[in-house]
This record gives sequence, structure tokens and C-alpha cells, in this order.
Amino acid sequence: MVALAACGLNVRSPDLFVLKRTGEGQTLTLLVNDDGTIRCNGGKPKQLPDKQLLIARDLATSLNNDAKAKLQLAAGLPGSVDFYTVTLPNGKITFPDTAARSHKELAQAELFAVQAAQSPCGLG
Repeated sequence: MVALAACGLNVRSPDLFVLKRTGEGQTLTLLVNDDGTIRCNGGKPKQLPDKQLLIARDLATSLNNDAKAKLQLAAGLPGSVDFYTVTLPNGKITFPDTAARSHKELAQAELFAVQAAQSPCGLG
């Protein structure tokens, strides 16, 4: 990357996904880039710890087929509190938090959102 920058090329890593959580609490928007940064609610890029970057990359890969299929699960199911939208290069997924019971990848997306909101975003 240094050699490319020295040559005058401005190469930017691709975004892995945008995850948006809405519901009873504060809206959360996470933009995760493959260069290891995350933007929290439109703020400045923050460094994503290596472990969370690996989780984000795995999550993007595991959600890819659902994104291509444009998975949309109904909002407002009994017991749901939050609603998620994950936008990937190949499409968008929408689901309520209760859908995680039957979709392991969606549960992983919810967990990533909670962990990223706490650190590195520093949101309560």
C-alpha cells in the first residue's frame, strides 16, 4: 500500500457492509471498511481491532448469499425490539432481532453490532 501511495495512486479498500439498527434505543449505523476502520453513526473512521475486523470479514462472507437473495424478514414480530438492515455490495438484508433465533448469521450480525457499538465506537 505504501508503494502505491508513493506512486500517486489513491487506492481505497472496499466497504464490507453498512449495518443499521433501529428500534426502541438509539439508532446505530456502522460502516465497516476492509482497511480495518469503522465509522459509527457517520463519525470519523476509527480503528477496528484485528479480531473484530476478522469477524466483520467473516460476517460479510456468510451474509453474501442472503444479500444476493435479498433476504427480507418481516418487522414487528412478537417480542422483537430492534430491526436491522445490512447493506453489502451484493444486496441488502432486513430482519428483526427475533430472526436471529433461526439464522445463525443474523445472530452474529447482532452480536457484532453490540460489540462494535461498545468498542471501538464508545457508545453505551
